[in-house]
Amino acid sequence: MTIRTILFDLDGTLIDTNELIIQSFLHTLEKYYPGKYKREDVLPFIGPPLYETFNALDPSRVQEMIDTYRAFNHAQHDALIREFETVYETIETLHQNGFRLGVVTTKIHQTAVMGLKKTRLEPFFDCVIGLDDVKHAKPDPEPIYKALDLLQSTPDEALMVGDNYHDILAGKRAGTKTAGVAWAIKGREYLEQYEPDFMLEKMSDLLAIVGVKNE
Repeated sequence: MTIRTILFDLDGTLIDTNELIIQSFLHTLEKYYPGKYKREDVLPFIGPPLYETFNALDPSRVQEMIDTYRAFNHAQHDALIREFETVYETIETLHQNGFRLGVVTTKIHQTAVMGLKKTRLEPFFDCVIGLDDVKHAKPDPEPIYKALDLLQSTPDEALMVGDNYHDILAGKRAGTKTAGVAWAIKGREYLEQYEPDFMLEKMSDLLAIVGVKNE
């Protein structure tokens, strides 16, 4: 097995946006459903596109809720996002070793780039595929196919890394290898149900998997 291309989910995988996302949901839901939602209630909303989540709550106010969420999310973005341990060093090392790196996210493109810039990761990525770059979001394989096309790569030499079920399923459907991250907010056991090929305890575990010596 030779992996030359690595695709990453963004939120909860490369960047610790968990608190930002939770606060954005709580802010939005408190406006529309005062007193109804607590912190633990919004955990299932992390991962799928906003449209899917809000459409299930109230189809008539989807866009309104998305706009409320995004306004808060952008305003609080830089204050609330954090870096995960070993992510920067690992991505830098992979880049230096000639791997083709891409981000495949259910966030809109512009917001994804905002997060990559804030965490100094942007220069290492050759492509970013956001929600608005595709017709079908993960777990559909379309975003992965699009990233591989831009990176001039193929599924048999690619690995998809993510913290949620739709990352693993999208990778499997596209024919890539898959890696789950044990720091996922929904927990390692949750991800293991979807049988990723690898489970990373920390991002630097990737280096051994793809055959790079960790100096």
